[in-house]
Amino acid sequence: MEELLKVTANHVALAVETVAVLIVAIGALNALVEIAAALLRGRRQAHWGRPIWIAFGGWLLGALQFALAADIVRSAISPTWEQIGQLAAIAAIRTFLSYFLERDLAEMARPSRESETAA
Repeated sequence: MEELLKVTANHVALAVETVAVLIVAIGALNALVEIAAALLRGRRQAHWGRPIWIAFGGWLLGALQFALAADIVRSAISPTWEQIGQLAAIAAIRTFLSYFLERDLAEMARPSRESETAA
């Protein structure tokens, strides 16, 4: 029974990791299309790429959450101490990345909101 649960957990983790990869790919494609459209339009204002990077950062945050979920699922079934240590390190790194990415995105979004209310 435990072996079946391990196999199932590995399949679920692979599916969740696939979703994370798809999220990054879709976000990158979306950003590239937006950049190309802005370049083709010609005239660009200051900070023209800010909304693109904010949107792309949101995609990356979502992907990080899915990747962390996959790691948790993969190590949920009778983990060894080594797996627990690896999960802790991965979780810390991904949480660190998510925190600072989210903070940077909020900071980037702040001036654009202020300029919209001033206009």
